[in-house]
Amino acid sequence: QVSRGGRFMFCPCGTKLNVIDVETGGLQHSLPQARGARPRPGGEDDEDITSFILSPDDEILVTGSRALLLKQWNWRENKCVRTWKAVHIAPVASMAFDSTSTLLATGGCDSTIKIWDMVKQYCTHNLKGSSGVVHLVEFHPDISRLQLFSSSIDYKIRIWDLNSSKCVAMLDGHFSAVTSLAFADGNTLVSSGRDKICMVWDLKTRKSKRTVPVYETVEAAVLLPEKGDFSHLGVKKQGLHFVTAGSKGVLKVWEVATAACVHTQPVPFESKEEASERSLTQCMFVPARNEIVTVSVEHNIVFYDAQTLQLRKQLAGYNDEVLDVKFLGPGDSHIVVATNSPQLKVFDLATSHCQILYGHTETILALDVFRKGLMFVSCAKDKSLRVWRMSKDGSVSCVAQGLGHAHGVGAVSCSRLKESFVVTSSQDCTIKIWNIPESITSKAKAALISSPETLCAKVTERGHDKDINSVAVSPNDRLIATGSQDRLAKLWSCSDCSLLGVFTGHKRGIWCVQFSPVDQILATSSADGTLKLWGLRDFSCLKTFEGHDASVLKIIFVSRGTQLLSSGSDGLLKLWTIKTNECVKTLDGHEDKIWGLHSNKQDDMVVTASSDSCITLWKDVTEIEEKEAQAKQEEQILKEQELSNLLHEKRYLKALGLAISLDRPHTVLMVVKAILQETDGRKHLEENIVRLRKDQKEAVLTFLVTWNTNSRNCHEAQAVIETLLKHEAPDSLLQYSGIKSAVESLLPYTERHFQRLSRLLQASMFIDFMWQNMRLADAPQQDDAAL
Repeated sequence: QVSRGGRFMFCPCGTKLNVIDVETGGLQHSLPQARGARPRPGGEDDEDITSFILSPDDEILVTGSRALLLKQWNWRENKCVRTWKAVHIAPVASMAFDSTSTLLATGGCDSTIKIWDMVKQYCTHNLKGSSGVVHLVEFHPDISRLQLFSSSIDYKIRIWDLNSSKCVAMLDGHFSAVTSLAFADGNTLVSSGRDKICMVWDLKTRKSKRTVPVYETVEAAVLLPEKGDFSHLGVKKQGLHFVTAGSKGVLKVWEVATAACVHTQPVPFESKEEASERSLTQCMFVPARNEIVTVSVEHNIVFYDAQTLQLRKQLAGYNDEVLDVKFLGPGDSHIVVATNSPQLKVFDLATSHCQILYGHTETILALDVFRKGLMFVSCAKDKSLRVWRMSKDGSVSCVAQGLGHAHGVGAVSCSRLKESFVVTSSQDCTIKIWNIPESITSKAKAALISSPETLCAKVTERGHDKDINSVAVSPNDRLIATGSQDRLAKLWSCSDCSLLGVFTGHKRGIWCVQFSPVDQILATSSADGTLKLWGLRDFSCLKTFEGHDASVLKIIFVSRGTQLLSSGSDGLLKLWTIKTNECVKTLDGHEDKIWGLHSNKQDDMVVTASSDSCITLWKDVTEIEEKEAQAKQEEQILKEQELSNLLHEKRYLKALGLAISLDRPHTVLMVVKAILQETDGRKHLEENIVRLRKDQKEAVLTFLVTWNTNSRNCHEAQAVIETLLKHEAPDSLLQYSGIKSAVESLLPYTERHFQRLSRLLQASMFIDFMWQNMRLADAPQQDDAAL
C-alpha cells in the first residue's frame, strides 16, 4: 500500500511490515509482528503477517498475523498502540476500512467476516455465510448505504447490509477467484477475476452490465479517473476505462463501452504467453503522485506515469542469490548486480531506482567494469558475453555480444588501460580474448548503434584441465592470470596468449586471482582457506595468509595495494595488512557465501554480495576513527590540565566534578585526600559531597567500593560513606543504581577495617596500661633515693 500523500510505501516482509520512503527507497521503520503484547529481543516470538491495511486518512495501520492477533500501530513513531484478539479461529486473509476510517472489516480463513468499530474498540458485526477463505472485502464508498462487498472461494460476490447483518444479494458471474473490486460511482462496480474476464455490474438491478474478456489471469483492475488527459493510453471519448494487471506482466487499458483493449504497454522483453516470472500480482493508482504502481511475482515494485505508462521508478524487492556485483558509473553512482537469473539489475545508489536489463537467456555468472565506469561486460551460462554501455542519463543498453564458448562462461575481465579487449574463461577449460571494436567505444558512433554488434574471439587457448574459476588482466594490459579448479594459477602473455609461468602451491581449487595495482605481485585465494602472494618474475610464493575456516571466494587489493580484503564461503570478510602478514579486522555482514566483492575508484567504499540475497555497502572509516581518537586524546589532555589547575587553586567542588566526568577513581581519591588534609577537612568534604548531582554521587559510590578494599584509603572511603548516610534518606539511597552490589562489597571490608581498628585500640590501651604501671612502680624508688 502507498500512503495518501504518496511519500511512504508499506510492504510486508515475513514477520515485519516495512515502511519505505518512496523517493530514496530507504527503510524508515520496521514494525515487528510479535506474538505477545511486547516483542521479545531477537524476534523469536514473531509471526508471519497475513494481511494489513492503512486507513484512508493515513492515521491507522492495522496488521494481522498467524497468531490470530490484530495490532493497531502509530506507524510514524513505530509504536504499537493496541493489540487485540481477532476472534477469528483462523488467520485473517483480507482487511478493508470504510471511507471514514472508523469501521474495519476483516475477512478470515474461517469463512467469517468481522466488523470492528475503531473508535469505540469493539466488534460490531459477525457475518457468516461465506464458503472457504474470505480473500476480498470492500466497503461501498457511500457510507450512508452501510454495505460491505466480499468474495470467497465460491467465486460469488456477496453484498452485506450492515443494518440487518444479512447477505442481501449475490453477484454470480465469475468462474474463478475474484481478485479485485473497483467502484466507478455509487451504482457501478468493476470486478476482475482469474477466469480471464472483468465484469461490470449495475448495483441498482444487481445484474451484470457487461463482460470484458481480457485473455489473461487478472490480479487487479484499476479505474482511470474521469478527469485528466489519458489520450496517450488510447482514451478517445468519455466513459469508463480501466487498467488491468495480470499474468502477461503488462498493463492494458480497456474501454467498458466497447469491451475493447485500447492500449497495451510496450515492454523491454519478448512477451511470451503467460510468462509466470513476469506476471503482476498487484496494481493500484496513487492520485497524489499521478502514478500507477505494480508489483510483480519477482517482487519488483514499479511506478508508472498514469498518463503515459512510462516507467518512472523501479524498486527491486528481492534478489535471490547474488553471484556478482560491481560499481558502475563515472563517480561510482550505481552498482550492477548479477542475481540468479538471466536479467541484470542496475541500482542507483542515491534513489534505489533499479533498471532491469534483458538480453541473456540463462543465469549470469560474472561481471567486470572498464576503468572509466561507463562500459561493462557480463557473461552467462548461455555460453555468451555481452557488452553494455551506460548513457549520460543513466540508462543502460547492450552494445555488443560474443558467442564462441562451448560451455557456460564463468569468469570475465576487462582491459585496464583502454576499452580495447575482454578476456573470458569457461567451463570448457579455455580462455578467449575478444577485441572491442572502436565503433562501440567512441560515443559518437555508439549512439548510432541500433542492435548489438557481434564480437569474434581473437585468440582461444586451452588453459587448464578443469573449470577456470577466475581470470584477471594486469594493470598494464600485458599479462593475463587464470585460476582453476586444478589447484594451479597460470600467467599468460596478452598479445598471443602464450604461457609464461605456473604458480603451484595451493592444496585445493583456486577461486580468485588478482594483480596488485602497485607491485609485480599476483594474489590468489583458494578453497584450502588460504591466500597467497606470488612474485611475477620468478613465480615463487612470497607470503601465505591463513585465517579463514572456509573457502576464500574473492580477494581485492585495497588501501592503494597495501592491504587485501578477502571474502569467504562462511559469510565473513577479512582485512589483511600485507606488510605484517596479519588479519587486522574480521567483518561479519552476511550469512552465506560472499560471491561479489568490489571496491570503488576512490578506494574508500566496498560493495559485497552474497547467496543470502543481501548486497552490503562498506565505508572505510579508518581516517574518521583516527581523527575521533585524536580529538578525544586532545580533550583528555585539556581536561587533565584543567584538573591540576583546579587542585592548585583549591577549587575542590569543580575538581571533583571534572575527575568524576573523566572517570578517574584515583584522581577523585586524591581530591578527597586533599580536602581532608585541610583544616576543618571533614566539614569541607561534607559540603562538597552534598552539592554533587545524583549521577555524580552514584559514580563516587562505585569508586569508594574500590578504595575501601585498601587499608590505606579506607579512611577516605568511610568519610564519604558517612556523608552519604548522613545526608541521604534511605529511600533515596535505594534509588541509586548499583547500590545493592556496592553495599555487598562494602560490608566485609568495612567489618575487617573495624576489627583492625579494634585490635589497634586494644594494643594502644595495653601500651597505655603498661606505661601507667611502669610509672607507678618507678615512683617509690625515687622516694627512697630522695631519703
